[in-house]
Amino acid sequence: MFTFDEIKAAQAFVASRMSPTPHYAWPQLQRRLGCKVWVKHENHTPTGSFKVRGAFTFIDWLKRTQPDCPGIITATRGNHGQGQAMAATAAGMRALVYAPRGNSNEKNEAMRAFGAELIEFGDDFDEAREEAYRVAEVEGLFIVPPFHPELVRGVATYAYELLRDQPQIDTLYVPIGCGSGICGCISARDALGLDTKIVGVVSEHAQTAKLSVEAGRLVETNSARTFADGMAVRVPVQEALDIYGNGAERIVTVSEEAVAEAIRVYYRDIHNLAEGAGAAPLAALMNEADQMAGREVAVILCGGNIDTDWFLTVMQGGIPAV
Repeated sequence: MFTFDEIKAAQAFVASRMSPTPHYAWPQLQRRLGCKVWVKHENHTPTGSFKVRGAFTFIDWLKRTQPDCPGIITATRGNHGQGQAMAATAAGMRALVYAPRGNSNEKNEAMRAFGAELIEFGDDFDEAREEAYRVAEVEGLFIVPPFHPELVRGVATYAYELLRDQPQIDTLYVPIGCGSGICGCISARDALGLDTKIVGVVSEHAQTAKLSVEAGRLVETNSARTFADGMAVRVPVQEALDIYGNGAERIVTVSEEAVAEAIRVYYRDIHNLAEGAGAAPLAALMNEADQMAGREVAVILCGGNIDTDWFLTVMQGGIPAV
């Protein structure tokens, strides 16, 4: 999707706005799972999520190509909105953000803190997205879609940082929502000329990406009710499917119980917070520990923005209700 030079340039640009996030091979996880486990800590970005990387490159592209644009409008479950609000307001632009009703309270407050004008609409992400698209023309704002080449180029920088430094990694697990993360990983791997196998992870309650790959066409689902809200997508994106449908080794599902246990493992073993989507790759690896035994693998901890109440529920052995 991108050349080595294009991703390298994106990484240099992102690094001028935030420090590269660390990746550690934690011995606690190796002891638990029987394989060397690298964790890419995207929970350590300025917004607590990988999404800010794509926001930096997207807003820079928008300012260069449409210098008179007054602002952006987008839909989100939280992390995308935080990144877009941060980058847009820093560039002197308005950031109108739609989130579904019942969205994470703490993510909503974070978006407002980063400068978003937040409107709650609809029962899920896809309904919020449809309303944002409708309002865009009325407000004269530029639509930031859930998937765009400049978003992917920015997001690819985390996989570039990881795989540039650790090219020997055999398998990398990454969650799938609308697809920018996994497509960024595939793009970075291919640009670096590596053979790393990339495994996409979806919730068993939000399988649109997996079903679409298996069918070879877009397959929408009727609902996507999972507390791993970064993966709570009903409607897949064709441009993303074109990339991960061919570039991913496989796509696996994880249960709510497995995601909750992975959050507990992250906290107990390495004292890091993971939201549901952030823990999903580790949940998938835990499910496949036997077949990964003795290998060198990586998981993307893509975000740590979990609400306090949900975290307390998980740590007490429960599963947050959605």
